[in-house]
Amino acid sequence: MKPKVTMIAWNQNDNYVVTAVNNHLLKVWNSSTGQLLHDLVGHADEVFVLETHPFDCRIMLSAGHDGNIFIWDITKGTKTKHYFNMIEGQGHGAVFDCKFSPDGQHFACTDSHGHLLIFGFGCSRPYEKIPDQMFFHTDYRPLIRDSNNYVLDEQTQQAPHLMPPPFLVDVDGNPHPTKYQRLVPGRENCADEHLIPQLGYVATSDGEVVEQVIGQQTVDQEEPGLEPSILDGMIRQLQLEQDQRTGADQESAPSGPQNGEGTPRRG
Repeated sequence: MKPKVTMIAWNQNDNYVVTAVNNHLLKVWNSSTGQLLHDLVGHADEVFVLETHPFDCRIMLSAGHDGNIFIWDITKGTKTKHYFNMIEGQGHGAVFDCKFSPDGQHFACTDSHGHLLIFGFGCSRPYEKIPDQMFFHTDYRPLIRDSNNYVLDEQTQQAPHLMPPPFLVDVDGNPHPTKYQRLVPGRENCADEHLIPQLGYVATSDGEVVEQVIGQQTVDQEEPGLEPSILDGMIRQLQLEQDQRTGADQESAPSGPQNGEGTPRRG
């Protein structure tokens, strides 16, 4: 097999260069002399993620399609931490991307199954307020184009950016409780009755009928206790100004020929 470099990254102070090769090895090089210092062994598939620590020049993170995430000490050529992304009942999930937090105390990864993995120090309480599975109910809804070639949501026939805020659902399309629906921008101040989605029965491509969110209840902005939408107010104001200009133009337009000019109307 002809070796190919899949990723390359400099460490924090640029003294070292780490390359990922398609033979599953990571190689650590002296960036000044080009000397090979270490071969890092551990991955079993190609690596497309190399992330340097934001301030510790010794630390490098690697992750790949084998589901492995390694924290390396590249000055010694040793692995410090290892995590294997095993998904129950589905095997491992390939890791597609990773990023350190600015303070270097946490890092987050995304995998091929749509999971966000968060690693770090301290307790996980700040992250426990949200459910494990979160999707918008409109995430995989089909789109169509109208006669002007504009994109519309197939079900509601509305432009996606003009639709009400979506509902949060799990992977099977079941809506989450109202306390989670308030996490969606635009639904923070909604009354409880506006946080309950309309459910209906939808046929899947396999012919199976399942219960899913099929519609949205829009919020009445005039209801007491709710803050009006700034964007909706601007749209209404622009429409009112346009109507006023149109009315003024119609009033000022001549109703017939003036000074003998123009074409007379037929009876």
